[in-house]
Amino acid sequence: MMLPLLALVAGLAVLVWSADRFVDGAAATAKHFGMPTLLIGMVIIGFGTSAPEMVVSALAALDGNPGLALGNGYGSNIANIALILGLVAVVSPIAVKSGILRKELPLLAVITFFSGALLLDGHLSLIDGLLLLAVFFAVMGWTIHGGYRQRNDIMLTEMEAETEAEFERHPMPLGKALFWLLFGLLLLVGSSRVLVWGAVSIAQSLGVSDLVIGLTIVAIGTSLPELASSIAAVRKNEHDLALGNVLGSNLFNTLAVVGIAASIHPLAVEPVILYRDWAVMTALTLALFVMGYSFHKGRQGRINRFEGAILLAAYIGYMGYLGMTVIPAAAA
Repeated sequence: MMLPLLALVAGLAVLVWSADRFVDGAAATAKHFGMPTLLIGMVIIGFGTSAPEMVVSALAALDGNPGLALGNGYGSNIANIALILGLVAVVSPIAVKSGILRKELPLLAVITFFSGALLLDGHLSLIDGLLLLAVFFAVMGWTIHGGYRQRNDIMLTEMEAETEAEFERHPMPLGKALFWLLFGLLLLVGSSRVLVWGAVSIAQSLGVSDLVIGLTIVAIGTSLPELASSIAAVRKNEHDLALGNVLGSNLFNTLAVVGIAASIHPLAVEPVILYRDWAVMTALTLALFVMGYSFHKGRQGRINRFEGAILLAAYIGYMGYLGMTVIPAAAA
């Protein structure tokens, strides 16, 4: 038990660190080859925060642990909204721009319901995985196209300025950028392999499913990049970027993370995933829309401290429910 636990902790630590190095190298390499700053901020950095979930879920599917792959994707979404946004809102209320309420949140809600429809038959097939990936690339194309057409959008301008400022503060030679791109990727894959082995071993030792380990320990661990970037946004007084980061990450997780895993290995879907985990993820997504909507005309919506506390309480309750029902049942 001790060795798998050490593997899990070390794997998570190296995973988060290597994902950061990989993103730095990829962004700097793209900049050297003339990729626009806005595109780097929207795609590469957005991809980077979900890279741990993608690699872990892909390797879990390759190893024949589909529950870990699916639990990681959905568990990360639950942690992103309830744990991360809850913490951020408790520290400082999050402003919700009207564009997010009109476009990003409804899009995430539609995609969440779409993913639930694919779970109804009890499995995610290769076709389902490819369909999720097709929707993912369509959404990315639409986002990139919209980003270039609406360059006067305040949030996009802030993202571009922040990305450009980061390059100016930390100029990286091409050779160093390529090194971190390749070495970061190798560490990302290697640490994910160690993490998956440790998580599966712990699940077997405790007698619980790899789904539960994916929903809890692995999901929290792979959500650390989102937590770090959200805390950084709060420190810079850019609270709305924390919300945008979480929404983007959840889109990646729902479509790309689960889609990649299902494309590698068909995923058996236990009924409990639909009525417990997917239902919680959907309820939290809809709760964001209600919390962010302003019922006072002319006033910007926001997620206040009380609502942040509700999100945190929901996450603690969800974790507690898993602990009280799943682990005792496995022990019996």
